[in-house]
Amino acid sequence: MAIPVMKPLLGEEEAQAVAEAVRSGWVAQGPRVAAFEQAFAARVGAEHGIAVSNCTTALHLCLHLLGVQPGDDVVVPSLSFIATANAVRYCGANPVFADIDPLTGNLTAATVAAAITPDTKAVLLVHQGGVPADVDAIRVVAGDIPVVEDAACAAGSTLYGKSVGTGALLAAWSFHPRKLLTTGEGGMITTDDAEWAKRLRRLREHGMSMSAADRHAAGGAVVESYVETAFNYRMTDIQAAMGLVQLGRLDGIVEQRRALAARYHELLAPLGLRAVADPAYATTNYQSFWVALPEGAPPLVDVLSSLAQDGISARRGIMAAHLEPAYDGHPHAALPGTEELARRSLILPLHHEITDADQEHIVASLARALTLVAS
Repeated sequence: MAIPVMKPLLGEEEAQAVAEAVRSGWVAQGPRVAAFEQAFAARVGAEHGIAVSNCTTALHLCLHLLGVQPGDDVVVPSLSFIATANAVRYCGANPVFADIDPLTGNLTAATVAAAITPDTKAVLLVHQGGVPADVDAIRVVAGDIPVVEDAACAAGSTLYGKSVGTGALLAAWSFHPRKLLTTGEGGMITTDDAEWAKRLRRLREHGMSMSAADRHAAGGAVVESYVETAFNYRMTDIQAAMGLVQLGRLDGIVEQRRALAARYHELLAPLGLRAVADPAYATTNYQSFWVALPEGAPPLVDVLSSLAQDGISARRGIMAAHLEPAYDGHPHAALPGTEELARRSLILPLHHEITDADQEHIVASLARALTLVAS
């Protein structure tokens, strides 16, 4: 496609950092991972960072840490990448789908309250597409039920005037190439609880009492023990080396994306299309720029095909897990907001190489697609 839907911002600095990690001989989890954990946690206002292999494993570890097990319910949005619900199933627990606000794509206090059952062990909310959810309101209705934040898309977004992640009980982050900050693959958990952080580091590394880096630093003979059944969810120093460079770019990336999003809003206004925007209590990093097609619009696949003929790679909007074959037959309440946004939204290209001319072409093509197919 002439205009891809996304493109990570990578340069010579990342290449040099990765090469240095390779030349050092320490390519598995080591000192660069520790440095990245500290730097990322500080950036999002958390006391501790625990780097892992991806955000899905981060979510799994968070739920495992909280003791989620078979017979438990976990409130989740259906409107999210399927990994959110899958992490609940990894624990043998039951995802209970709650509806969302079509304006933000996020769970609300009201939809969470409606989904809580006597067996609810946790609420797993998502800052969808980088738009922060109203966490404080959801915590109120959750009461003593722990709230885990799926912040996969939210690096650089703000909530109540502070970074998403500040004050989070547990937050899980993604560094996939579609995110603003990438390590290729990779993820992070942030928390303010020192004991949880200690256990999470053990859980990601087979339950070992001492990490490989600590064994190396000890200098003498060390025999580790394995204190619980755990997982191999580690990040490598090669990934962390890239992450440290990317973290330094984050503020600039957010600033540029917000400027591009503002221009999209101007161009789309004459079409009367609703697009993702900041909620009153937060700012989004515009990890995804989605547009809701109007009622009576042609099928989403036809609009996407028309855009593709003009060299534009767009995507369907955020998926609804309960409509996928993997969740066929899974019981759920009515989810009208979820199904509306899943059916009517599409994601437009947004990345550092998008030009004014590109945006004008994209919006003109979208207008033409709606008109031509509708007629």
